[in-house]
Amino acid sequence: MSKLLRLICCLMPVCLACCTRIEPPKTDGRLVVAISEAPAAFQPEGATASGFEHDLVTAFADSLGLKVNFIQAADPYELNDLALGGRVHLATSMPLGNGSLQFSTPIRTVTQWIVGHSDILGPEKLSDLAGKTVEVIAGSPLADTLRGLDEKSRPLVIEVPGVNEMELLARVAGHRAELAAVHEIHLDLGVNFYPELRPLLQLPGKLELGWAFGGEGAAALRAKADAFIASARADGTLARIHDRYFGHIKRINAAGIAKFLDDARTRLPTWRRHFQSAQDLSGIDWRLLAALAYQESHWDPLATSPTGVRGMMMLTEETADILRVKNRLDAPESIRAGARYLSQLVEQIPASAKQPDRLWLALSAYNLGMGHFRGARSIARRLKRDPDVWYDMKQVLPQLARPEIYARLKSGAARGGEAVIMVENIRSYYDILSRFEPAYASPYAAQSALIFPIPPIEERNAAGTEMLPSVF
Repeated sequence: MSKLLRLICCLMPVCLACCTRIEPPKTDGRLVVAISEAPAAFQPEGATASGFEHDLVTAFADSLGLKVNFIQAADPYELNDLALGGRVHLATSMPLGNGSLQFSTPIRTVTQWIVGHSDILGPEKLSDLAGKTVEVIAGSPLADTLRGLDEKSRPLVIEVPGVNEMELLARVAGHRAELAAVHEIHLDLGVNFYPELRPLLQLPGKLELGWAFGGEGAAALRAKADAFIASARADGTLARIHDRYFGHIKRINAAGIAKFLDDARTRLPTWRRHFQSAQDLSGIDWRLLAALAYQESHWDPLATSPTGVRGMMMLTEETADILRVKNRLDAPESIRAGARYLSQLVEQIPASAKQPDRLWLALSAYNLGMGHFRGARSIARRLKRDPDVWYDMKQVLPQLARPEIYARLKSGAARGGEAVIMVENIRSYYDILSRFEPAYASPYAAQSALIFPIPPIEERNAAGTEMLPSVF
């Protein structure tokens, strides 16, 4: 009887796997995808889920005329199991090479790093790892890389379950772990949140990541995925999605991030409620408004630039007059006015520009003025760039400083490169505030357009009073 019982127990996982295998995508019109939560891949936020892998898979599903059903895996072990068991059509961010699965062509190639706290010395070479303890997320290919090192260089590898690489980096930053091994993209993201981190040692080799396919129809779906990836690489879709999440993360050095974090602890509390009040008026996330204000004035209500822009949101005198601002150096008034102005700019960006690009484009117009911004859009079209996509426009905007370019524009020359730096810095500050500051649920956002109406931007441009470039 005991032998029969053991046989039943052995057969149960196989039966369960067979019972849960799914039909090919076309059968029920959906693509079932296994994905792990990670800053570089997937951030589950209900209907507004986002991330590099999320957006790329969604674009792939759209190309097939399918809806996506994401299944969140706890760790790489579960990703692999879901694909092997045929319970999903594909699994994302998988290291290529498992012979039991079929893989797409590589989507990303990443390096692997040992990271420590800035107040520790070494390791400086592989042999220094011997006797050290290195944490990795459970199931990570980094564990295999470390265990595959020469015996004289091999550390003690601890696989930590239930965390992602950003949480590992937080452990190192908080002195709760000595060393961690992470992929390069998470290291680049992590130093924006924890400037005390130090990349110590690059591990040998590079890791190719792609999509894994298992179950019925895997070969046919893999072929379609390869064609999609090749097309996305050729037409710039892959580059644009990458830029959306990672294009701004190396703009600010560690000292600048440390200063921002310190100011967020000491200065932001004074102004937090005013930024939240501005969210009530504009419907724009208060943390984005705070990031804009920091880029403009470092949260200094008395800031003044050589060009005459002043206050927390660095408004020109003309713009302040149009917004009916009585005192640009009154911080609450400046914050509200800056939020209203940005909201108006967002509304003036063509509806063909989708979020978040529409917001980044509006921020560049906040710096340049709408006249210069429209000139840049016309240049983009001449250069066969997409004026609705920030990735394209941030390559066009610096052209506004070239005489052969601005000579053709009614608006004249502009410091477009400065606008790009401004927007990218704001994106970094916003990412940091979004990680450490809670969102604010505004009860009035839906009514914001009815409060404090101001003249349409077209009228202001016609009157020659568009906003001038802001410098701090």
